[in-house]
Amino acid sequence: MFTIKYRVLSLAAAVMLAAATAAAAPASGTAEQPNQSYEQVARKVRKELVTLPYYGVFDNLAYKVEGDTVTLYGQVVRPSTRSDAERRVARVAGVSRVVNQIEVLPLSSFDDEIRVRSFYAISQMGGLFHYMRGVNPSIHIVVNRGNVTLEGVVSNPTHARLAYIAASQVPGVFSVTNNLRVEGRNY
Repeated sequence: MFTIKYRVLSLAAAVMLAAATAAAAPASGTAEQPNQSYEQVARKVRKELVTLPYYGVFDNLAYKVEGDTVTLYGQVVRPSTRSDAERRVARVAGVSRVVNQIEVLPLSSFDDEIRVRSFYAISQMGGLFHYMRGVNPSIHIVVNRGNVTLEGVVSNPTHARLAYIAASQVPGVFSVTNNLRVEGRNY
């Protein structure tokens, strides 16, 4: 009889301890909005930006996540890409405010010609064609009033230098800024 009372008391104590632990635990994944870490929000924001319908090789988008605020930066050719980026990022769970600082590049047939020539020049430079393939290429070419800026990621410093040389040789280009980053390096 002593062992039955001992087991019942032990079971009651375990149930009470489990109930107290469950009541003290913070609620995660509530119906309102789940708690999102910086990495989760940043990953979702990036996915939304790179899957924009008109985001391409001649656009450059960047972002900064600070708490529940996302600031968008960069340059785009189409005004619709700017507004689509803001709208999509605003829908991401964990984002309550979007500051849109994306610049819409001016319409210019001169710049359009430089864009196309720069794309072909970089694509034809030894070993760089694979950076220009796909829906979201590794190298982005931003042209603003004849000035070219190279953005993106390459696998080694030589490829960054070759892209710069190719863009510099395009007729009509006033200047080239090489902002290409080497994969795996933080400089």
